[in-house]
Amino acid sequence: MIHSGNAITVQLLSDGIAELRFDLQGESVNKFNRATVEDLQAATAAIKASSDVKGVIVTSGKPVFIVGADITEFGDNFAQGEKAIADWLGPVNGIFSAFEDLPVPTVAAINGIALGGGFEMCLVCDYRVMSTNAKVGLPEVKLGIFPGFGGTVRLPRVIGVDNALEWIATGAEQRPDVALKSGAVDAVVAPEKLTDAAIDLVKQCIAGRLDWKAKRQEKLDPIKLNMMEQMMAFNSAKGVILGKAGPNYPAPKLVLDAMQSSASVGRDDALKIESQNFAKAAVTPQANALIGLFMSDQVVKKMAKKWEKQSHPVNRAAVLGAGIMGGGIAYQSASKGLPIIMKDINTKALDLGYSEAAKLLSKQVARGKSTPEKMAETLGRIDRTLSYSDFNNGDSAVDIVIEAVVENPKVKQAVLAEVEGLVKDNCILASNTSTISISYLAQSLKRPENFVGMHFFNPVHMMPLVEVIRGEKSSDEAIATTVVLAQKMGKVPVVVNDCPGFLVNRVLFPYFGAFDLLLKDGADFQQVDKVMEKFGWPMGPAYLIDVVGIDTGVHGAHVMAEGFPDRMKPDFKGAIETMYEAKRLGQKNGKGFYSYETDAKGKPKKVVDQTAYELVASTATSEKREFDAQEIIDRMMVAFVNETVRCLEDKIVATPAEADMAMIMGVGFPPFRGGPCRYVDQTGVANFVALCDKYAHLGKAYEAPQMLRDMAAANKKFYG
Repeated sequence: MIHSGNAITVQLLSDGIAELRFDLQGESVNKFNRATVEDLQAATAAIKASSDVKGVIVTSGKPVFIVGADITEFGDNFAQGEKAIADWLGPVNGIFSAFEDLPVPTVAAINGIALGGGFEMCLVCDYRVMSTNAKVGLPEVKLGIFPGFGGTVRLPRVIGVDNALEWIATGAEQRPDVALKSGAVDAVVAPEKLTDAAIDLVKQCIAGRLDWKAKRQEKLDPIKLNMMEQMMAFNSAKGVILGKAGPNYPAPKLVLDAMQSSASVGRDDALKIESQNFAKAAVTPQANALIGLFMSDQVVKKMAKKWEKQSHPVNRAAVLGAGIMGGGIAYQSASKGLPIIMKDINTKALDLGYSEAAKLLSKQVARGKSTPEKMAETLGRIDRTLSYSDFNNGDSAVDIVIEAVVENPKVKQAVLAEVEGLVKDNCILASNTSTISISYLAQSLKRPENFVGMHFFNPVHMMPLVEVIRGEKSSDEAIATTVVLAQKMGKVPVVVNDCPGFLVNRVLFPYFGAFDLLLKDGADFQQVDKVMEKFGWPMGPAYLIDVVGIDTGVHGAHVMAEGFPDRMKPDFKGAIETMYEAKRLGQKNGKGFYSYETDAKGKPKKVVDQTAYELVASTATSEKREFDAQEIIDRMMVAFVNETVRCLEDKIVATPAEADMAMIMGVGFPPFRGGPCRYVDQTGVANFVALCDKYAHLGKAYEAPQMLRDMAAANKKFYG
């Protein structure tokens, strides 16, 4: 054994070939934490000191190669400022370069996922062999940063500037065929042939059949493009990349600048440029938010995983109600391999739900993401029925029933009570209600402990969030089983307690209320939309309520007003209610705050409608005027954030991480702002409380919750 550490071992195989094996002890995956980096330094020194080593293969002792840097550990460095970050990266890059400079050929055997620092480790090797099961990539831009272990330096020298810019600026994972075609890897082989292929490459280098020194030198030298070619390559990419990134994501511009500046210098100087620009990206609020979002995502996943031990198996599900929502739920279940029964009271509805699933699958086939055979197999998992006969049929009895009928409490109670008597005793019943109390619906049931809420968001196939709602009598087993089902269906479950609107809709309606109040005070709804979209929302509130459905919004507003009259029951008739009375329901009937026409692709396109302006004007108590953009943001966000905090106060949601993730996945809160709780942290809790005080005259929704006042007094934050 040449080296033995907690993360890396090096042993001599035959013919002078050493195997450097990543196998981080105590972890299910390999990652670059401080221990691994230090071990790499020691392993490299041991290889260099051994006269017996003629070549090295780099392997993994786990199903993945290396998933990347441990952001939970290295993220602490980002609070130290630009200079400290750049100073930290210098020695780390020195360790990677020392391995690259070994006096023997090196080959990476990529058996599984190699992302971020994991792929950067592959790039320091002279050659790369990839399993057909593996994926590679540099996804750091999704965290508001970019590769900092030499990825921006080595990748363009290996695959060319154009390809490297696309890989790094998009952060996409790359399949073996793409990696091979671009030259990022030198061979792709079946998993069982991977080690032999890597050894064979080293032997060819040792025998002189491959000029590994020349191949390595290409990574050490400046990029082989003259100044004019460089300018053309970078400038042509700039417009496309920065256009896609937009002004709210600075990392792509910083990485472009780094790569362009380092193109004309050698490796070591280029690495210094990378480190300096990386440090600039790492201290941006966007990086703080996106890294925080990654951490929150890990929290949510860990919390969901804890429920697994308390759940009972789900091998077959059923959905009641075969409309667009029921069809979407059936599709989601079937597409993830879980058989599902779709039940309704008439054939026409069943056909509608089935056609919804078929339409979604057809689009996948058309885009090349599926095949007609897979589509048929998926549709074969959806059984349609008009009766309950198959719900309790021996071994094929359903384990969970998702009720997705009309949003009417009496109808839901009747349907739930009916199905409860026709399923096995431990079958879970879950209501896909968006507003009705789970505890109230449970009153019609004999086994309320088996009943929960399971709130999907529309469209089901696109929205990742599922709220799992605990009623007063819901058992842990029922919650756990529903959480596991949501995960099986490819969704991210967040467990919340019962209240009107649960978590997401409860928070969303004060936001719509703030919008209504702005219009009452003379704001132009188009200006409000533009300001909030520039703030980072995918659509402004007027457009959003049109997409949701104004009738749906009005129904929800009435439920919220009844549940929280102190802050959600307005003392005026707002523009949203006025639109509803004028039978303008939004996209569903082509008229709302905007009118909708069909574009060339058959999608609804919004256009300005003078009638909408007249209706809004009829509700305003002030002359129409242009608001300061920051005032619009403050009034909209204070109402939204305050209700999120109240949900934490009321223990509707357990943690800030879950609250933030729910708002990002459920209503499209700007990811680069990290969620409402992180938004408060970045604003400063005391500053945010002052903002609440500034607008408190507008109503209870704007008054700072006691939790925020206590946090401000104690100088505390939601995170860190």
